[in-house]
Amino acid sequence: MTDDRRRIDVLLERVQDPDLRSKLAAEVAEMTAERKFGLVFERHLPEAIRIPDAPVRYGSTVQFRDGDERLWQVKRVRGKVASLVRDDEEQDASVTELIVARKLGDPVYPGFRSIGSIERGGDKPHHLVIEGENFHALQTLQYTHGGKVDLIYIDPPYNTGAGDWIYNDKYVGDTDAYAHSKWLSFMHRRLELAKKLLTPTGVIIVAIGDHEHHRLRMLMDRVFDERNFVANVTWQGRGSYLSRYHAGGADYMLIYSRTAGAAPRMMDVKPYAQEMLDLVGARLAGGDSTDAAQEKLRAFIGRRPDMQPGLRGYDKVDSAGRVYDTVMLNNKQPRPNLRYPITDPATGEVYQPTENGWVIEKDVMDALIADDLVSFTGTLPRKKQLLRDYLMQMPVPTFIKERAGSRHLKSILGTDDFPYPKDVDVIVRWIGMFLHDRPEAVVLDFFAGTGTTAEAVMTLNLRDAGRRRSVVVTNNELGIDHASKLRKKGHQPGDDAWEAAGVFRKVTRPRIETVVSGLHADGSEFSGGLDENVTFLDLTYLDRDDVELGDAYRQVAELLWAKAGAVGSVITELSGDFAIADHYAVLFDVNAWARFADELRERPGVQVAYIVANSSTSYGTAKRALPETVETYHLYENYLSNFEINTGESL
Repeated sequence: MTDDRRRIDVLLERVQDPDLRSKLAAEVAEMTAERKFGLVFERHLPEAIRIPDAPVRYGSTVQFRDGDERLWQVKRVRGKVASLVRDDEEQDASVTELIVARKLGDPVYPGFRSIGSIERGGDKPHHLVIEGENFHALQTLQYTHGGKVDLIYIDPPYNTGAGDWIYNDKYVGDTDAYAHSKWLSFMHRRLELAKKLLTPTGVIIVAIGDHEHHRLRMLMDRVFDERNFVANVTWQGRGSYLSRYHAGGADYMLIYSRTAGAAPRMMDVKPYAQEMLDLVGARLAGGDSTDAAQEKLRAFIGRRPDMQPGLRGYDKVDSAGRVYDTVMLNNKQPRPNLRYPITDPATGEVYQPTENGWVIEKDVMDALIADDLVSFTGTLPRKKQLLRDYLMQMPVPTFIKERAGSRHLKSILGTDDFPYPKDVDVIVRWIGMFLHDRPEAVVLDFFAGTGTTAEAVMTLNLRDAGRRRSVVVTNNELGIDHASKLRKKGHQPGDDAWEAAGVFRKVTRPRIETVVSGLHADGSEFSGGLDENVTFLDLTYLDRDDVELGDAYRQVAELLWAKAGAVGSVITELSGDFAIADHYAVLFDVNAWARFADELRERPGVQVAYIVANSSTSYGTAKRALPETVETYHLYENYLSNFEINTGESL
């Protein structure tokens, strides 16, 4: 320990407030920590989030709508006039000039407000599409999804200097001397929260461009630990002759695991393999004979000179419609104990073993023959190797694919107002590498933009009958050019014209509605739709006293439903002694705990119960009476303590 650090520790001991002393000690430790690499940035650059829908009232923190970044405290509201104070400065202002702003680190009490849903997926859990600021959304998800997310995919702002992202309500351009520091501070806060959401075997994939790639990797090493690095993937799209030194067109994906060595092994579908299975399946379903389907399969293979040589042998289709290749069953080395005759059950022909015998024992051979997994078409029997069992391979961390996201999005929305959306097929492929054997996985994207990740998860479900669910978060921001045009017309955030032009309302929501329903906004047909359930939510902000008194139940109802798995119906109203839905229940009157417990014993599908109680004693009495299979939470103590702890101050 250095002399400087000893002096600091002595001074820290003189701080009377233990909470403040602990926070100061943590900051000193962070500043004095030795680092292998010198990633230095202003971690605490101030960041405040504007909340257009929040009412201006006593105690609110506000800013002026004209873009002034200074924060004011509302000490009084009389009619339409608010009295403001800031340090030693005071002034009055019309509430119409003001907008509520939350400093990151201030406690917030969020809720969800349902703004619509589509239900086509039966008993599947709902995908959640959330409009809101992503830092506060991540805090909210600590309550609903803490430690439950299997994979995070994000495509954050690339910080190119073109004003492609907003910090403190201002577009960050190439003239901002703190652009990199702001971006790192912005990302650091969110990555720290995101890390807490992952399961122990979870992974995060972060898309990025050249401008911040090197800094992001160092930041990811810092947040997730360099031992948890999985891959640096390069996606080469179409280049441009307008580039300065080379054609460009490369994007990257940095992949890290939550726990060293615990991430699932990445497995990729071999190129063309799935298409081969789909082709045969479609031909047989359409009435083709096995021979005709096999002929089409061989023609498909013949037209693809770039197909892997090992895949070309899968050109046979058996009577069960299985695509297969064959491998030898006779031994290369002498195995006298494996010399026994086998019989073709279709013809009765008996095959004597070769001098070296077969490669497997007789009982295994008999089982293969019984399952029609031995081919007797050649001079010697051979084992059928089914393509469906050899679909996967380990991926290489680079690939070439022309970007098709813009064309696909235009086919959905009929407009190309939102440039450079991600390619849904690329995201399906890369999240599928980790989730191919996780049909119930939870996927999060808190830079959802146009909603590509939600569509990708649904597409993956369609391919393998999965029940994966996505949680995607986006604000309702506008691009810098569109925002400038609206400001010139006198519009500002919160106006109807402004909000209607934002990405959530103009792109994200209509895109997902069209893909799932199979109908364009004008009622024309897009596709057959998807068998999925989706709920659209607004992130709202509640008053602590209202929550504590139980007056805000309606505003936290969707939050509780989401925490319980987002399955089935929502208990929306505080009525009666208790209410029970498909997978969760709420005990409103703790004195009714005995009847509540009896009801839950008759409802084995209920997995979560919320108990409204004024004391830990009454909560404990009710909890102990419930079946052990039911997970319980104390309302509203559990909710309030979560958001008072998860303030982000340590970030």
